[in-house]
Amino acid sequence: MLALHQFDYLLAIGFIFAFLDAWNIGANDVANSFATSVSSRSLTYPQAACLAAICEFLGALLLGSRVADTIRNKIIAVDLFESSPATLMLGMTCAIIGSSLWLTFATKIGLPVSTTHSIVGALIGVGVACFGRDGVVWGWSGFSQIVASWFIAPAIAGAFAAILFMITKYGVLERGDKALRNAFYLLPVYYCFTASVLCLVIVWKGAPNLHISDMSPGQIAGAVLGTAGGVLFLYLMFFLPYLRRRLVQEDWTMRWYHVFVGPTLWNRGPVPPAPPGVSVVQDYYRGHRVEMDDSTQSNGIIPSEKLPSQEEDKEINLSESESSQLPESEQLPPVEMRVAEGPSDRFFARLAEIEKEGMARKWYSPRGLLTRIEWAFTRGIRQDIIGHQQQSKGGLLAGDAAARNRAAPQYDNKVEYLYSFLQALTAGTASFAHGSNDVSNAIGPFTTVWIVWKQNTVGSKNQVPVWILAYGGAAIAIGLWTYGYNIMRNLGNRLTPHSPSRGFSMELGAAITVVFASKLSLPISTTQCIVGATVFVGLCNGDWRAINFRMVGWCYLGWLITLPCAGLMAGILMGIIINAPHFLEQYTLQY
Repeated sequence: MLALHQFDYLLAIGFIFAFLDAWNIGANDVANSFATSVSSRSLTYPQAACLAAICEFLGALLLGSRVADTIRNKIIAVDLFESSPATLMLGMTCAIIGSSLWLTFATKIGLPVSTTHSIVGALIGVGVACFGRDGVVWGWSGFSQIVASWFIAPAIAGAFAAILFMITKYGVLERGDKALRNAFYLLPVYYCFTASVLCLVIVWKGAPNLHISDMSPGQIAGAVLGTAGGVLFLYLMFFLPYLRRRLVQEDWTMRWYHVFVGPTLWNRGPVPPAPPGVSVVQDYYRGHRVEMDDSTQSNGIIPSEKLPSQEEDKEINLSESESSQLPESEQLPPVEMRVAEGPSDRFFARLAEIEKEGMARKWYSPRGLLTRIEWAFTRGIRQDIIGHQQQSKGGLLAGDAAARNRAAPQYDNKVEYLYSFLQALTAGTASFAHGSNDVSNAIGPFTTVWIVWKQNTVGSKNQVPVWILAYGGAAIAIGLWTYGYNIMRNLGNRLTPHSPSRGFSMELGAAITVVFASKLSLPISTTQCIVGATVFVGLCNGDWRAINFRMVGWCYLGWLITLPCAGLMAGILMGIIINAPHFLEQYTLQY
C-alpha cells in the first residue's frame, strides 16, 4: 500500500521525539549504569562515554529488535487497531511524546528513573485512552509479566553481584599478603566468565540481524568455550606479562600501550629506580580515604598512611625544569612516561588553558567561535563526578559521605588496579546488554509509526529496520556524552562507596540479569538492576551505614511515579487529539 502522506507530520514528530526519548535513555539510564565505573575510577568520564557509544550502538544494532517487538506488540492490544492503523500511528506518537517529556523532566531534576517504566506507562495511557481497560494486554503475556520483572530483577541482580563480591572479598581482598597472588589466580577466571556471558547473549537466540539464531546446544557451547579460550589466550599472552611487570616488579615506567608488546616484557630487564613520589598505580580511594586501625591491616586492608597522599601525587607532576635540577639518577622522564592521574587530566588541563585564551577573544572571531563550540560539545564530559559525589552538602539526598566511607573497608590499590581492567570489560558487557534491551523503549513505538506510515498496516510481524536501531543507538550515546553527568553525580559513591572490585561485581551482576532478560524478550529495568546490585554489594561491607538509604528512597520514588506520570501525559494527549475534529476529518477522508 501507499504511504499515508496525509500523516507526514506524525512521522516527523515521532522522528524528533524518538531521538529525544533515546537521548534521555543515554542521559538517565546509561548514566546511572556507568556511574559505577566512573565512581570507582576504573574509567574516566570520557573513556566511559566512548566505551558506551560503541557498546550501546552495537547492542542496539545487533540485538535491539528482539525486545523492541515486545514493546511494540505486547503492551497495547495491537489487533484492535487493524481497522484503523492511523489511530495506532497517532497512539505510538503520543506515547513517545509522553515518555520523552517525562524523562526530560526527571533527568533535569536528577531523578534516576526507569526508561522502561516510562514507555510502558505511556503505552498503557494510550491504550486506555483508545479502548479503556480492554486496550491493554494486562495478562502474564503482557503487562503483568513486566510488572513482576520490576520486583524480581533487582533481587536477582543483587544476588548475582553479592555472590561475585563475596568470592572476591574472602578469596582475594582480605587475604593479607596473599591478596595480590590470589587476584592473579582468579583474574583469568573472571575474564573468561565475563567474555562467555557476552558471547552467550549474541549466540543464544540473540542476533537476528547477524542471522545468528536457532543454534543447536552444541554450537552454542562451542561458541562460548571458543570465546573463553580466545580471551584466556590474550590474557596469558599480553595482559599477564604487563600486569606482572607493573605490579609485582613495580615498573613505574610502564604505560598502557605496553600491553601490546606483552610477550617481550618477560625479558625487559631490571626496573630503573623510581623517582620520589611516583607510584605504579593510582589511589582509587583518593578523596574518600579514612584512617584504619591495626586490626584492619591483618585482613589486607591498607591504612591511608601507606598509600600515596595528595601531596605525594603533586610530586609526580614536577615540571621539566624542576626535574632537570635533580641528580641524573632521580630525574623524571618526560611527562608521558610518569604514573600520574591519567592522560585525561593532563588533556583537560591543557584544554582549559586553550579555552581561557579563546574565551578572551570576541565570540565572532574564528578562534573565539571555535572555542565556544568546543566548550559546548565537551562541557558534559569534563564534570568532576567524584567531587560532586563526595560533597556532604549536596542537599538532603547526599547524606553523610564521611560515615559511608568509614563503614566500607578500603583495600590494596594494586589489587584494585587488577579489577579496574575487569570493570572496563564488565562495563562494556553491561553497556552492550543495555543497548540490546533499552533501545526498544525509544525505537519500538517509532518503528510502529514508520511501518504504519509506509504500509498502512499495523505490521505486528514486520522486522525492525536496521536504520532505526542505529538511529536509537546513536541518540543514546549522544545523551550520555552531553548530559549524563547530571544523573551520574547523584549516584555512585552517593549510594555506597565504590572501588573497582565492588564495581566489577555490581556491573557483572546487573549484566547477567539483563542478558537473560533480553533472551526472554523481557523489557526489564536496567536502572533497577544496577541499583539493586549496588545496594546488595554495599550490604556485603557488613555495615548498613555504608548505604545511603535516602538516595535509595529517591530512586524508588522515581520508579513509583514514573509509570502514572508518563501514562497520564500520553493518555491525555491521545484523548484530546483522537477526539479533535481535525483528526477525525482526516481519518474519514482516508477511508
